[in-house]
Amino acid sequence: MSGFLFHLPLFRNREYISSASLSRLAWRRFRRDPVAFPSFLFICLTAVIAILGYLITPDPTPFSNQQFLELGTLKPGKKITMLKTAKTGSFDHISLISKMMYGEKSRYDYIPVGRYQVDGNIIRANSFTGIDEETGQEMRYDRSKTPVEIITRHFWLGTDRYGRDMLSQLIIGTRVSLAVGLISVFLSLLIGITIGSIGGFFGGWVDQLVMWLINVVWSIPTLLLVIAITFALGRGFWQVFIAVGLTMWVEVARVVRGQILSIREKEYVEAAKAMGFTNARIIFRHIVPNLMSPVIVISAANFASAILLEAGLSFLGIGVQPPMPSWGSMIRENYGYIILDSAHLAILPGLAIMLMVLAFMLVGNGLRDALDVRTH
Repeated sequence: MSGFLFHLPLFRNREYISSASLSRLAWRRFRRDPVAFPSFLFICLTAVIAILGYLITPDPTPFSNQQFLELGTLKPGKKITMLKTAKTGSFDHISLISKMMYGEKSRYDYIPVGRYQVDGNIIRANSFTGIDEETGQEMRYDRSKTPVEIITRHFWLGTDRYGRDMLSQLIIGTRVSLAVGLISVFLSLLIGITIGSIGGFFGGWVDQLVMWLINVVWSIPTLLLVIAITFALGRGFWQVFIAVGLTMWVEVARVVRGQILSIREKEYVEAAKAMGFTNARIIFRHIVPNLMSPVIVISAANFASAILLEAGLSFLGIGVQPPMPSWGSMIRENYGYIILDSAHLAILPGLAIMLMVLAFMLVGNGLRDALDVRTH
């Protein structure tokens, strides 16, 4: 026994070095994948854009909800001349982090104009109508009394029917999709690993109970279950995350249970039992780390599924509620324009969903190949 204890640290060091080497080898394989690694970089770039949020959006107001009804359904790349005037009243100073997370109320009024003329301190302009630069109502400003600035604003992806900037809406909508994927995957891992580990490790009636629960949840269509949970919890931002997360743990639990059934008879598990370790320590410190490879692959696929589920819920009107922009709600608001000359209003968020889901699926396939030592 003393000899076993004497050699135990050496065995642990060798195991650590071996696992570290395998991790580096898997990362090297993944980095050489010509499809999965660029997809991973695309996801990282999208995550950076989502984090920066209002700092990089053309419309930094909360929810990017600045509306210009006269500018509805502008074509991508359109430039509009505007008069910029300061609002009256006081505004609280907000930090950079707060602006990045929640946006900032505009301190200026923007008035779209067509034709304008500057004569000293006098500005004469016709309001924008979208038909003729001279048909709009004529406005007159004296810059010696009212500070007025003439600016040109670019709408790189056009505007929706309410005159909101589409690029800003897409950027803030990225936050919803990535957040629902992250939180849902975290909940699915927390529930799935716990339930699957308990069933696989203890076996017997405990395993039968776990399998009964898994089969019951598995038999219910995912979208219907999500809708039912959403109605029970209510509509809202966090409710959608919880509802999606509570339906995605089944596959994780099945894989974890199957892996533990084959691992629990290994020598190191028997040694840990002989040393008097608790069942919880054996499961979460010794067994679970050895089965994380398939769990990581499943998590990438679940991330893509969560994005699709959230988009579907928002399209049905029971997901994230306005004015919070979501790719699914953007499609719902603009799908009628597909047969008109403004099809990009629905195609752009649909393309964003497609690219994000495809990227996560390709990353999952790349992780599967990189972590599978039998293929190399």
